[in-house]
Amino acid sequence: MFHKTYSPITRHRLALYCAGSGHQNPVHVDSDFAKAAGYDDVFVHGMLVMAYLGRALTDVLRPNALRTYGVRFVARTQVHATITCEGLVEEANADGIRLKLLAKDEFGDVKLIGSATISSDGLLGDRRSR
Repeated sequence: MFHKTYSPITRHRLALYCAGSGHQNPVHVDSDFAKAAGYDDVFVHGMLVMAYLGRALTDVLRPNALRTYGVRFVARTQVHATITCEGLVEEANADGIRLKLLAKDEFGDVKLIGSATISSDGLLGDRRSR
């Protein structure tokens, strides 16, 4: 149904997300702090990856078609990761469409799994993610 790959997540993107979201845990932007906490380096906010997945999803939907959206965080995402988001139709009936969602890095390591339900007329024809 959709497949969208985003450019690598830079340290600058992490700083912008920190400022915009209010999620300012230094483990996401301060290498020294992350190393002192036992990590190799800073890592990406799980909610940023969730936002990428949500954007890939809404790019292929009609306005107001999304009924539910949820994810389970599977693994940490490293800085400079290239995230690919995918959505497949799991079930479709008169009540709506249930989608299986996935976000993974360039190595195929799954970062998020999730699901969404949309109205039965919610898909935008053949429009593909860019």
